[in-house]
Amino acid sequence: MGRAFEYRRAAKEARWGKMSRIFPKLGRSITIAAKEGGPDPDMNPKLRTAIAAAKAQNMPKNNIDAAIKRASEKDSPNIQTIHYDGKGPHGCLIIVECATENTTRTVANIKSIFGKNGGEFLPNGSLSYMFSRKSVFEVKMPKRDLESVELDLIDYGMTEMVVNEDEEDGGETTLIIYGEYESFGELNNGIEKLGLEIINGSLKYIANNKQEFSDDEIEEIELLIDKLEEDDDVQEVYTNIA
Repeated sequence: MGRAFEYRRAAKEARWGKMSRIFPKLGRSITIAAKEGGPDPDMNPKLRTAIAAAKAQNMPKNNIDAAIKRASEKDSPNIQTIHYDGKGPHGCLIIVECATENTTRTVANIKSIFGKNGGEFLPNGSLSYMFSRKSVFEVKMPKRDLESVELDLIDYGMTEMVVNEDEEDGGETTLIIYGEYESFGELNNGIEKLGLEIINGSLKYIANNKQEFSDDEIEEIELLIDKLEEDDDVQEVYTNIA
């Protein structure tokens, strides 16, 4: 169930990429990373991975450069990252991560989407004990022995490594690498030193106890997730779906 759900989400994200719907969200991630750690990708691991994610979605270089430049412009809006907690249909737990320059607008929109789609908006922090924030990287499958890769990555803060075989779409096999929240920079640098090609990397909310749902329940939950992801301020939606 969990893998099928992820395949459907990945397919939808791919369609968004083709329609350039995802570009504004990627641009905001780049701008935020540049504001936090500076505009030089060589000195800013979060910016490097944000750029890698944008390139993986075929975002034009001009768009990437413009997003970096916005971080240093005097009249650039003060975009901040904020998350909201909620419940979806059938008790599904949901964390919505947003990037916004107007929190009043954003919270009103998120509340409305939950209310109109069988969900419940919860006070901030309600799900803090149900999710852990982790460093998560997706890299291309290395040609070298996986056991040696795993041992090397442990030295850089990796806590778990999962082989992701995208069989349904005939995609390539990749590695998903997990680390603690505070290990993001060290793990990013380690992955690069080992010569592994990063497809994507970010800090994600991972459910501590995932739950299985039926196909019918998943369809109802996905309707809410779709509406949340259509909002321009929403960057990511995390759930406890197994």
